[in-house]
Amino acid sequence: AVPFQWWTPDVYHGAPTAVTTFMSVGAKAAGFAPLMRLLMVSFPASTADWQLAIAVLAVLTMTLGNVAALAQKDVKRMLAYSSIAHAGYLLVGVAAGTQEGVSSVLFYLLVYAFMNIGAFAVVGVLEQKNAVGTKLSEYAGLATRNPWLAAVMAVFLFSLTGFPPLAGFWGKFYLFRAAVNADLTWLAVVAVINSGIAAFYYLGVVVQMYMKPAEDGAPESSVQLATQIALAVAGIAVVLIGLIPAPVVEMVSKSLFG
Repeated sequence: AVPFQWWTPDVYHGAPTAVTTFMSVGAKAAGFAPLMRLLMVSFPASTADWQLAIAVLAVLTMTLGNVAALAQKDVKRMLAYSSIAHAGYLLVGVAAGTQEGVSSVLFYLLVYAFMNIGAFAVVGVLEQKNAVGTKLSEYAGLATRNPWLAAVMAVFLFSLTGFPPLAGFWGKFYLFRAAVNADLTWLAVVAVINSGIAAFYYLGVVVQMYMKPAEDGAPESSVQLATQIALAVAGIAVVLIGLIPAPVVEMVSKSLFG
């Protein structure tokens, strides 16, 4: 989150994709769990004192992440800045300062794990196969070279954007609803606007894969069976949670509050 985000793009871009994938998800889980415990367990009577500060931090974090991601021509760096923006969305739930906010944060972390691991896994597959690098232009025509890989990448990107009926839509819905119910409607509106900004760079990758011709001599890319299974599991989870989110939300709430 702002102002501690400056290391993220360079580290994510320079590290092996497997390491980047772990950092993008694991670091958030490791950071938000103690943050929520500190604020809501240690200072439950002081919500009014820290709520506005967290809300402003959420706005700065998601806006900086999304605006910076718009300017990227490298998919890995784009996902790195996107990761910053998603930390901002999670802070929306923290700012709510309610049980609903806590549940929405945990639900979003679960959904985000499937979406982001899937997206970074696709990038990693393409890097390993040397079929493409990480430049956005190198994704042109991927749907022709590997329709299945392009399809699962599109699912992850649509879900990260927040399109229904995918899991990412419900993740954002519950976060933003928690903010509205905590009288932070203005924060929810800013978050929705930021989701609209994010659509431009996520869908830019989809346009490259499906609407741009492949470069002359671009090699076909293949995927190992184990990787196909892992991507399929992540993709199915994103779709199924999107279609039937209620049982997962209930499970999350019970695990937290009984």
